[in-house]
Amino acid sequence: MSAGAVEDAIARFFVDGAGRVGSADHDALWSALREAAEGGKRIRPMLLTTVYEALGGTDERVAGEVAAALELLHTAFVVHDDVIDGDTVRRGRPNVSGTFAGQARSFGLAAERAARYGDAAGILAGDLALAGAVRTLALCGAGHETVRRMLDLVDRALHVTAAGELTDVRLGMLGGRDLTETLTMEEHKTAVYSFELPLQLAAVLAGSDDACTEALGRFGLLLGVAFQLRDDLDGMFGDRARTGKSALSDLREGKCTPLMTYARDTDAWPEIAPHLGAETVDEGTAARVRDLLLACGARRFVEDLARGYAQAASEVVAHLTVAPLLQEWVTAVTDEVRSAA
Repeated sequence: MSAGAVEDAIARFFVDGAGRVGSADHDALWSALREAAEGGKRIRPMLLTTVYEALGGTDERVAGEVAAALELLHTAFVVHDDVIDGDTVRRGRPNVSGTFAGQARSFGLAAERAARYGDAAGILAGDLALAGAVRTLALCGAGHETVRRMLDLVDRALHVTAAGELTDVRLGMLGGRDLTETLTMEEHKTAVYSFELPLQLAAVLAGSDDACTEALGRFGLLLGVAFQLRDDLDGMFGDRARTGKSALSDLREGKCTPLMTYARDTDAWPEIAPHLGAETVDEGTAARVRDLLLACGARRFVEDLARGYAQAASEVVAHLTVAPLLQEWVTAVTDEVRSAA
């Protein structure tokens, strides 16, 4: 199934919404949201459309609409997440909040008031994307019962992801000492909506039975955590030229990743702790923290954990006809972890 159906559906969404309100503020907000939805990897639409087709689905237009809804949902979470984290740049350019904060500064507003204006725009743009995702799914053209089941899945994912986001903020502020809680946070914040949801929507849309839908969801959850663990490793040890991630950002933001949760119970923690959440962290400090995480076993532990989740994901779907396709994704994540090591 071509990516064109998804891109066409996203384009229709923004064209249809452009004339809803005749005001300059709406036009500016809508334009910023459209830019926020551009340039992503489209991982979630790819997961949905690929599995939908592998399960025998043939309605490219309907699948494109559902995949577009997933991308809009992702855009909503990204825009809101930037507000929560206080980020003003994404993919190397000003995000929604950063764009509007910059405009406010050009009007002569002080930095603090400009930031509030930017955050307001980010919240509102994210709300529009979220509402648009639900509306796009509801009007995708599938049968009534299929749409109802998909909306139930999206509703659950929204609740779980919101809770995971708040847990992430709390752990970042207070520190996480429980590895199970940290892993559950990563499962809730990322794996559910990014992996479990696309695969379950694909199964429902293709008319698969409940057992297949449940197995695919479980696979997505396990693979999603493995993917996030790999992302955590990249955030600390990855080559920025390859990953696009700075090794400084996770440290400066004080992210409570499993790497840090594990390190808390080792002798290396007293030397690591002062740098977690410190905005003054530089390349030299980050290199020292990496050495400590390696020496205390945190890196090896998380690498093994990621491989374990990936293996468990393979076993959950070994009986399905789409298992060879899914195994390719498991292998890709496993190879990435091995390459990073």
